[in-house]
Amino acid sequence: MDDLSPHVVAALAALAIGFLFGAVVQRTNFCTMGAVSDVVLFGDWRRSRAWLLAIAVAMAGSQALAASGQIDLGQSIYLGDRLLWAGALIGGLLFGIGMVFASGCGSRNIVRLGSGDLRALLVLLVLGISATMTLHGVMALPRVGLESVTAIALRTQGIDSQALPHVIAAALGAEAQGWDWLFGFALASALVVFCMASAPFRQSWRDLTAGLVIGLLVVAGWWGTGVLAFDEFEPQPLVSLTFVAPVGNSLIYLMTFTGDRIDFGIAAVAGTLLGAFAMAIWRREFRLQGFADRADLLRNLAGAFLMGVGGVTALGCTIGQGITGLSTLSLGSFIAFAALVVGGLLGVQLLDRLDS
Repeated sequence: MDDLSPHVVAALAALAIGFLFGAVVQRTNFCTMGAVSDVVLFGDWRRSRAWLLAIAVAMAGSQALAASGQIDLGQSIYLGDRLLWAGALIGGLLFGIGMVFASGCGSRNIVRLGSGDLRALLVLLVLGISATMTLHGVMALPRVGLESVTAIALRTQGIDSQALPHVIAAALGAEAQGWDWLFGFALASALVVFCMASAPFRQSWRDLTAGLVIGLLVVAGWWGTGVLAFDEFEPQPLVSLTFVAPVGNSLIYLMTFTGDRIDFGIAAVAGTLLGAFAMAIWRREFRLQGFADRADLLRNLAGAFLMGVGGVTALGCTIGQGITGLSTLSLGSFIAFAALVVGGLLGVQLLDRLDS
C-alpha cells in the first residue's frame, strides 16, 4: 500500500467494502424498504431490527474510531456547521416514498441489478440522472434556495457542531466535551437491547448477519478513508457508504471517462454490483427480469426520480443518512432518518391504494 497514492487506496478499500456489502445484501435480503413494508403489511419486525442493529454497530464503531483519535467525524458532510433541517425533512419524505415505488432504495437496486433484474437498471439510470440534476443541474436551483431560506447557522446559536450531544449540551448550558462517545455507546446499546429482545430476530441468522456486517462495513468505510488512505499532503474526503450521488457520479464517469480518478463512492457502487453478481451466480439465483406491465414501469420511473431528488436534498439515502449519517450522531441525520421512515410508510399506503 505504501507505493499507492491515497486516492487509489481509498478506491480499492471502497471496492472491497462494496463487494462485501453487495454479497451480504444479496444473500441476506437486507432491504430498508422491505423493513418498513414488512412491519406495515405483516407485522414482521425482523428486517427493521436488522437495520437498527446495523445502525447500532456503525454508531458504536464510528464513535470508537473518533474517541481514539483515529478519525475526525467533524470533517464529514454530516456534521457541517449549518443544519439543513428542511432538506433532510422534505428530501427524506420524497426518498422514502420513492424507494417503495421503485421496489427498494438505491443500494437495493444495485444489488437487484447484480442479480439480473433489468427493472433496476432503469431505476438506477433515472435515479442517477435526477440526483445529478438536483446536485448540479436545473433542480439544484430550488434545492439551494430551500437551503438558503431554511438553514440554521449553528455557530450563531452558540453550538459548535450538529452532533446531537453538542446540541443537547448547548440547550442545557453544559459542556459537550466527551459527550459524543458516551451518548453514542448508550444509544447503540439501547438499540442492541431492543433488537435482541425479539426471539424471532435472535433466531434469524440472516438478519443478525446483515445487521452486524453492514454496520461494520460503514465503520470500515470511515477507517478506509480516514486512516488507511490518510495523507496530510494529499488529503482524502472522510466518507463512508452512501448510494445516491455516487450512482449519478458513476454514470458521469462512464460517459465522460478521461482517466480521472475513481472516488470512494464510484468504487463502492462498482463493488456492490460485483458482489451481488458474484453471490447471485454462486447461489444460482441470477435471473433476468423485466417489468410486469405499464403500471409497473411508471411506478418504478416515478420512484427512481423521487429517490434521486430526495436523496440529494436530504444529503443521503437509507444507507447514507440512515446508517452512515446516524453513526456520526448528526441531528440532520436523525431528522432525515425519521422522514425516510415516514415517507416509506406513506409510500406503502399510496402503493396499496393504487393497486386496489
